[in-house]
Amino acid sequence: MQGIFDKNRKLIRVIGEIVKEHRKITGKSMYCISAEILMSKSTWRDVENGNAGDINLSTLWRIAEGLEILPEQLILEVRQRLGKDFSLTELN
Repeated sequence: MQGIFDKNRKLIRVIGEIVKEHRKITGKSMYCISAEILMSKSTWRDVENGNAGDINLSTLWRIAEGLEILPEQLILEVRQRLGKDFSLTELN
């Protein structure tokens, strides 16, 4: 059984992978895109590298806007990559 800490790390890592892929599609640097959404470059880098702590909804929303995608698209891509059986709880 995978612990909650491991599940959180996996979630954050997958978010980072997707964010990095979308940023590269935009052709923007981390510095440029983080400046556009008023986020520190170090925070953006932590997200992309999967080293961020828990990401709150407002941060995720700003990231999506910086990537010029809808927040729900970002969440859907995360869900698809993690698979339908992924859960942060043991309720499923």
